[in-house]
Amino acid sequence: MRIRATVAAVSGAVALSALAAPVALAADATVPADVVAAAKAAHTASGKTAFSTAATGTPYALNASFSNVKVNSGKGIVVGTTALVKAPVSYTLTHGADVDIHAADFFSAVELYRGADFANEDAWIDSSKGACTDTSATTASCTATIQLDPADLLNSDAGSWKAGAFAVAFNGEDPNNPNLDNVGVATQDNVTTAKLQRRSTLTVNAAPEPVRKGSTLTITGKLSRANWEDGHYHGYSGQPVKLQFRKKGTTTYTTLKTITSSSTGTLRTTAKASVDGYWRFSFAGTSTTPAVSATGDYVDVQ
Repeated sequence: MRIRATVAAVSGAVALSALAAPVALAADATVPADVVAAAKAAHTASGKTAFSTAATGTPYALNASFSNVKVNSGKGIVVGTTALVKAPVSYTLTHGADVDIHAADFFSAVELYRGADFANEDAWIDSSKGACTDTSATTASCTATIQLDPADLLNSDAGSWKAGAFAVAFNGEDPNNPNLDNVGVATQDNVTTAKLQRRSTLTVNAAPEPVRKGSTLTITGKLSRANWEDGHYHGYSGQPVKLQFRKKGTTTYTTLKTITSSSTGTLRTTAKASVDGYWRFSFAGTSTTPAVSATGDYVDVQ
């Protein structure tokens, strides 16, 4: 199961929450289990959930904040049908001089989420624990990783996500039986956005080859994208796709026309052959599917 380890303000006090969701991350991409355990303990106002009377108190507001948060260097996270995808996360952590961010029981991370806000998300994806390098006495440059397995994703997961960041300092408390008054928690909502996208493919074939000068070429191809729910690629229908040409000996493609993919993603159009060169289709992409261009098909004009 994918694990959520987020922090939120509840009745004016800082609290943690941890819930299981139906979409999973790989085990090495989750925040450590003791953070999740402490989150469960602080989920209710009494701070005793999952710990009976063992856990007491309420976490305090940790003096920590986040800036310069980037997920996958600002690019869409593109996931196909089989391979695990690891997306880098980076952020600046600013903290009080009394906060030991290098303590073994200090954790910071970033979470992608959908929903009203960071505390009331409908879906979430956690990063690994942040690895931080000091840049001053009160700032650090941190990196983490979001790991995604296409087998754990739904097609509806594609699109835009918000990101929140959080930090937890246990300060020597036993995560399984903490005095929550000694546990510090910081959270920051909507620190950046990220796109999760279904990998796209595009093919092209120009025929006949070779062709007489002035004759008509028929250019065919197919635009497809990953279906995370069945593990296959299917045609992407109703999408505008450009037909482009690059003359032999040049480096730039010129758009000749735009056509629309069929109900099965297929593409078919015609053009006059005048000089030797390369023909391709090019797709600009959508919020759920990245841009892609076919490898040019060379045609010899005689």
